[in-house]
Amino acid sequence: MEFRIDVLRLCLVTDSALCGERGVLAVVEAAARGDVSCVQLREKALDTRAFVERARALKALLAPRGVPLIINDRVDVALACGADGVHVGRSDMPPQDVRRLMPRALIGLSIEALTQLPAAELAPVDYYGISPVFATGTKADAAPALGLDGLREIRARTARALVAIGGI
Repeated sequence: MEFRIDVLRLCLVTDSALCGERGVLAVVEAAARGDVSCVQLREKALDTRAFVERARALKALLAPRGVPLIINDRVDVALACGADGVHVGRSDMPPQDVRRLMPRALIGLSIEALTQLPAAELAPVDYYGISPVFATGTKADAAPALGLDGLREIRARTARALVAIGGI
């Protein structure tokens, strides 16, 4: 399934820790009923098998609704579950390799500072995840907050779609 970039208008970025006792499946199902346009699964603590199983369950839930599933960091998990995309950071698989492995996927790249933008503009990605816009307690290793001024500056320097995250 191919998606237009406007599916990024309201993205849920979530994991087991954020969902707590409700569980990822229940939270994502409620978000899908609430008109979320995209879901990014970010599971740093799950082993590969459990991550793939969770991703497959979410894919089965979201696909009939036309809501794309993006996997954070893990191209192997994205390929195994048939995800619609992958979001990578600076220490993950290079975007060129992700694009080669998943030519029709939505591919996002994290941008944490304006200085990262020139190199990012050369990458074969569809959107940038701008993070953090505001201070956040959900990511221990988050960079300093860019604020709305930082977000505006990045917007002025690229035509790519932006997804603002962090303290939203």
